[in-house]
Amino acid sequence: MTTRQSTVPETRQDAGKISPDRAHAPVESSNNFESQMPQALQAKIVKNLDEFCLDVEFAATPGFTILFGPSGAGKTTLLDCLAGLLTPDAGRIAVGGRVLFDAAEHVDLPPAKRSVGYVFQDLALFPHLTVEENVQYGLAHLTRSQRQERTAAVLDSFRIQQLGKRHPKDISGGERQRVALARALVTDPKVLLLDEPLAALDAATKSRIVDDLRRWNQGHGIPILYVTHSRDEVFALGERVLVLDRGRIVEQGTPHEVLEAPLQETVAQLAGFENIFDAQVESVHEDRGTMRCRLTASAAGTPVDLLATAPPVGLSARNVLPGRIATLERRDVIVSARVDCGVEMEVHLTLAARDSLALTPGREVWLVIKTHSCHLMRN
Repeated sequence: MTTRQSTVPETRQDAGKISPDRAHAPVESSNNFESQMPQALQAKIVKNLDEFCLDVEFAATPGFTILFGPSGAGKTTLLDCLAGLLTPDAGRIAVGGRVLFDAAEHVDLPPAKRSVGYVFQDLALFPHLTVEENVQYGLAHLTRSQRQERTAAVLDSFRIQQLGKRHPKDISGGERQRVALARALVTDPKVLLLDEPLAALDAATKSRIVDDLRRWNQGHGIPILYVTHSRDEVFALGERVLVLDRGRIVEQGTPHEVLEAPLQETVAQLAGFENIFDAQVESVHEDRGTMRCRLTASAAGTPVDLLATAPPVGLSARNVLPGRIATLERRDVIVSARVDCGVEMEVHLTLAARDSLALTPGREVWLVIKTHSCHLMRN
């Protein structure tokens, strides 16, 4: 494959001016914050595990906060520290004014005293107990009538009241997920931790369970930390996203801020960007709100808006790159074309587009990329 020297002529200047503070936004850890948001979770955690170190600080207000990041980023370790299953080496964890852990003050409440609900990926239901008995497991301190009242209410909230006398092996996967949520919530926790509990479910079942959980939380208003690897779940669930990588929070913000305009290459890859490149800024055009960059190497994000087999003219798009098709690969009803423009770009096409344009390896083409489709990330 021949290599051409190439530039992406223009990208948005404002993309290059994104403040790094978004990735490490200061967390209000004062008592004033706690008094304003009495149910908010405040956490500063340092935990060393062999060669891995979790070092994070964040606040989670009532509603869904998504923990997003690659495997091994520290998401489950973070949840375990919040739940009291792991003891941080330093830091402080509080829900409103109630301190769960404070290394400096030697406070470390055991898991049973933290009022933190935790649903694991494997659910950990007791197979020998009925649904009712599983849900009532954490209510031994209550009277029988109180246990029955609490259990009936939470089973009704998750629409599984008819399953009370059955065992986990006799119900569906989605029903088991509902039982696990009901068991975590029947104790009226102040924080709920969810470690990919819906990962094995189909989209429709997952959506219904999430709707029920949202409805439940409208009346309780607690922080819910939800671990996922799914970009779709981030947009469907999250009001705020914390992205972890190698034990650090590398980005945080709304789903749109984090995944549509990522600042880190790791996040861009998780978000599904096909084309990520190293680039050098050659010139800045403040009057036009753009900058000119030279692409130096491919790393995998720039989506390609259009592919043409003749030099396009009369376009508003500012980036028209000549190239040559290196490979064409069919993926079900989509064709993935890799185009050598000095760096290699991936373009997704329909089968009809491939056939009507008579695209074959070696064919000369032009890629059209809108300025607003280009985004700069930190090195």
